[in-house]
Amino acid sequence: MRFLLALCLFAAPATAWEFTPGLPCVLSHRTPAAEIELTYDPTGPLYTVTVRQADPFDSAPVFAMQFDGALPISIATDRHMPSRDGRSVTVTDRGFGNVLNGLQYNETVTATLGSARLDFALDGAAEPVAAFRACQPEAGV
Repeated sequence: MRFLLALCLFAAPATAWEFTPGLPCVLSHRTPAAEIELTYDPTGPLYTVTVRQADPFDSAPVFAMQFDGALPISIATDRHMPSRDGRSVTVTDRGFGNVLNGLQYNETVTATLGSARLDFALDGAAEPVAAFRACQPEAGV
């Protein structure tokens, strides 16, 4: 029985923050309830943050992120775009300093749109965020 329990735990999807270099660079994190993904195209420069969940989001005029911990930050925008199926929302901008500071120096982030509140733990996020910040275009691009 213990073997089966251990097998199930190891077979569960990883919930670590992950940095993937490239064009664009990607920072991502998944939980059983939702996922968050940031992209950075250093040739633009252009940043995106996308939050996804299983059910469609309610339509709402403001998307917000609340970072709690050592460097609490609240940000909000009305420039968010829902996906066609309504299960994700994306914000695009030329600068993401507050978002990156929030992810790197805090303990949790809560993304809010309408009645949806998606919580993400920031354990282990600092190093992948630092690598994401240092993203450079590949040679020859």
